[in-house]
Amino acid sequence: MREITRRGALKGSAAGLAAAAVIGAPAIAQAKRIKIGYVSPQTGPLAPFAEADNFVIAGVREATKAGLSIGGRNQPFEILVKDSQSNPNRAAEVASDLILKDEVDLMLVASTPETTNPVCDQCEVNEVPCVSSVAPWQPWFFARGGKPDTGFKHTYHFFWGLEDVIAVYTNMWGQVPTNKSVGGLFPNDGDGNAWGDKERGFPPVLGKLGYKLTDPGRFQNLNDNFSAQISAFKAANVEVVTGVVIPPDLTTFWNQAQQQGFKPKAVSIGKALLFPVVLEGLGNAGHNLSTEVWWTPHHPFKSSLTGARAQQLADGYTQASKKQWTQPIGFVHALFEVAVDVMKRSKGAGERASVLDAVARTRLDTIVGPIAWGSGPVKNVAKTPLVGGQWRRGGTFKYDLVITDNQTAPNIPIAGKMEAIG
Repeated sequence: MREITRRGALKGSAAGLAAAAVIGAPAIAQAKRIKIGYVSPQTGPLAPFAEADNFVIAGVREATKAGLSIGGRNQPFEILVKDSQSNPNRAAEVASDLILKDEVDLMLVASTPETTNPVCDQCEVNEVPCVSSVAPWQPWFFARGGKPDTGFKHTYHFFWGLEDVIAVYTNMWGQVPTNKSVGGLFPNDGDGNAWGDKERGFPPVLGKLGYKLTDPGRFQNLNDNFSAQISAFKAANVEVVTGVVIPPDLTTFWNQAQQQGFKPKAVSIGKALLFPVVLEGLGNAGHNLSTEVWWTPHHPFKSSLTGARAQQLADGYTQASKKQWTQPIGFVHALFEVAVDVMKRSKGAGERASVLDAVARTRLDTIVGPIAWGSGPVKNVAKTPLVGGQWRRGGTFKYDLVITDNQTAPNIPIAGKMEAIG
């Protein structure tokens, strides 16, 4: 009994000493981890928008691998990436997971209203700061019920607007003699409904400029037959085609137009004609198709995060992927420039109110140009420059995007004149 008691006493003494050592030791606080959520359409028909995401995010992770110094303490910087699968419902679902399960400090989202809007709506409801881009500001703002006098509280956006793309397109068309008969391809989605809107879209402006618009009506994405639209355009003697369609639909429309003998002088299409892979799929038929140009290697801007100029970022992507640069590279990079800048000016992880205040106070020169909220067309919107260009065969790549009009942004260099399609 004495031995048992002695052993128990020794154990108790050791435990007591260990406890005392723990209690007496200085507490080591674990550094808070900054969590940035990012949603984009990495698969599905909108996937070309996210083609360069992995490259951009790898570069941002490298630039922030040491963490961010906030309030004299280092905080690790983590990026949590989710795929919307080109589906608005999926976009809302993964945004909800990032907010409620991962508890992100700041949400980033890019690429068309079908991605940006549901993610931003989740952030607005759950009071999480969010910055979005790569969607014209009108379908981002008005389709979500935004009111110019009040705007939104938690969601901020930077990109150009319909007024800019209309100016760019009509400036390009003005370089080519036409009969001013325009055919519109406006699908039944966020962009299509905004571009074809009779009050805020193309129709009223084209009318004032003397153009006659033929709009055959809305169609569903992934349409496999554009005969009705082509017939309407031929009947109206259309010489200019415009609109905003997803890449598969542009390929279907243009191939069927060639087959049915419809040969307009100018085709300026948003969304689908942004990507070189779409032009390559058209073979020789893509020559002189035109589109809006938001970012190129020739834009005179540099990254606030890495110091790289536009040309260096584009060359880095081509070297790493063996693919041609694409326009979203600059804007996805700029989203993360804003995120890093915002977090540095905030109180850091777990301080969403401070992060939101830092977003609203942003004044940053980025690789896509200056971004600053407070002087935009409406609250929560900052505009970036836009020019126009044509795809030409036989350059550095199979197709090169040549800037043909810069009246809306003279600081971006022009490289050629607008030419008729053939």
